[in-house]
Amino acid sequence: MPLCVLIGMGLVITPLHTARRFDPLSEPLGTPQKLGGRELMWRFDGGDITSDGGVLVLKKLEERTGIVRRFAACFQDYRRPGLIEHPLLDLILQRVFGLALGYQDLNDHDELRRDPMLAVALGKDDVKGEHRRRAQDRGKALAGKSTLNRLELTAPDYDGSPRQKESLKPETKKIVVDPESIDALLVDLFLEANQQAPAKIVLDLDATDDTLYGNQEGRFYHGYYHDYCYLPLYVFCGEHLLCARLRRSNIDASADSVEELEPVVARIRQRWPAVKILLRGDGGFCREKLMAWCERQGMDYVFGLAQNDRLKKQIEPQMAQAEKQYQETKAPARVFTEFLYSTKDTWSRERRVIAKAEHLNKGANPRFVVTTLSQQDVAAQELYEKIYCARGDCPENRIKEQQLDLFADRTSTGKMWSNQLRLYFSSIAYVLLQTLRRMALADTELATAQCGTIRLKLLKIGAQIRVTVRKIWISLAGGYPHATLFARVLAALETGHAI
Repeated sequence: MPLCVLIGMGLVITPLHTARRFDPLSEPLGTPQKLGGRELMWRFDGGDITSDGGVLVLKKLEERTGIVRRFAACFQDYRRPGLIEHPLLDLILQRVFGLALGYQDLNDHDELRRDPMLAVALGKDDVKGEHRRRAQDRGKALAGKSTLNRLELTAPDYDGSPRQKESLKPETKKIVVDPESIDALLVDLFLEANQQAPAKIVLDLDATDDTLYGNQEGRFYHGYYHDYCYLPLYVFCGEHLLCARLRRSNIDASADSVEELEPVVARIRQRWPAVKILLRGDGGFCREKLMAWCERQGMDYVFGLAQNDRLKKQIEPQMAQAEKQYQETKAPARVFTEFLYSTKDTWSRERRVIAKAEHLNKGANPRFVVTTLSQQDVAAQELYEKIYCARGDCPENRIKEQQLDLFADRTSTGKMWSNQLRLYFSSIAYVLLQTLRRMALADTELATAQCGTIRLKLLKIGAQIRVTVRKIWISLAGGYPHATLFARVLAALETGHAI
């Protein structure tokens, strides 16, 4: 066996006798291909080309709404102004736009910092970074991961002192966030999106799992999700996000829901004192504390109610009727009923319970909800099918949209409060795209599109950037299939009138 042949684990590897000289920046394909008599050649010599040409839409949207600018006002920057090349607003714009464009990690920005298209979106004067102070930064107009990291790792109680508490080590991360201001901003953006006060609104509560990556602060195993995770709480009103709170997972789903709802409801009623509020949630929120609070506040609620032997015994006649209908028709059968019910120990009073006695091909499928709405307000079947079941779209689909498309579950830092900040960034990115959908995509093919589809069809556009003495030329791909829609969206944002 020749010495140059290595054998191991079923592999035979023969080292190259000569060094490889292929340079992907200058060499064509090793084996030329023929297409219609022409050779197929490729090189990395196209100049400044980006796949994010649609970030112009985000730039125009931010100019119209100021959402990210108001978000940036919730931060305090203690850095020395004379040493700053990337102002606070630029850092936050870069982070939020990056999430909207599909870049979930800070590491992504070590490459994105070279993208002149993103620099254009941030309003940089030197979009190619040719005049940076340090030679090693030239050609990189934007901040890298280390600079952006300062947004996440400054302790929330930092007061601008030159040194860390109980240490002689200098404090180098000096950008602090005010969580209460961000919470208020999310509610204010919802209120401002409605030109007139509605007669009634539905607030949806839901909790979901946020799987952890390692030994992060607040790490606990959750038996239902079969993993170590956080248990964030979300509050939505339709498509509008009003609250996103990161929580440990060793708690009940409804934990602290009253404390989170109190400032939200107070802010809504301050602006809309006559609005009627309906609270909606699954069985995890059917708790005496939350229901009693709603009743004291004059708010209605509809919550799922976990089944038990007493409840199932209560609807035995209706279950028999549903089974009989199923046997006759071989189609799913539903029978609705209602009654007053109270638990033996935990509830303070009797409450109206709606029961769905259902029989499917897999067998019995009873379901229960509890509500303050009276029979005169809404009948049992309508309440269950049209009010309670509507939560399948909001908030469940909206949470999936934020987690899957805008990386709300990318909470991989060591500290829980910095992971909460990442959730805030994702939330603002969601609000930005939801505002785009509401303001400029109504009556278009993307009117109900999710954030991932909006990104794919409206933001991920190939473009070439050329910088001259007087102009910056953005040449979008001629083969882009949604060019007409793109132009109409920009025009709608420019004029402030929906398409």
